[in-house]
Amino acid sequence: MQKVTEFLAGLLFGVGLLLSGMSDPGKVLGFLDLFGSWDPSLAMVMGGAILVGIFAFTVAKKRTTNFLGGALHLPKANQIDRRLVIGGLLFGAGWGLAGFCPGPGLVSMFSGQPKAVVFVLAMLIGMLLYEAADRFIHQPRARQAATR
Repeated sequence: MQKVTEFLAGLLFGVGLLLSGMSDPGKVLGFLDLFGSWDPSLAMVMGGAILVGIFAFTVAKKRTTNFLGGALHLPKANQIDRRLVIGGLLFGAGWGLAGFCPGPGLVSMFSGQPKAVVFVLAMLIGMLLYEAADRFIHQPRARQAATR
């Protein structure tokens, strides 16, 4: 049942992106073009998402299980560290250059936009490179700690 619910939530998100036009990279680039023909519609979508998120996290903090009865795992990290800042800068640069972020990129790819296919492939390659680099950097330290 949980997988069906997850699929339906993702489907609803994708349909919302299509209906709002947020899967169009031109909307994102128009939002980022502050000194040209600025399009504030993305700010409205972000504001709505923030309001929903505030409400959802307020409710979630009071619960130990999700609505389907499964374990509820909220993020524990609350520090702004170098990895978060660098990741945010890379995300923002990619978003500004391509006009896509992961959700709209996937929706656009499945709706047949060739640029989105390139974006999603680059995103997947970046994720794989990150995992490989993270393992390379952190596994030697774990092995050294285990041998002490």
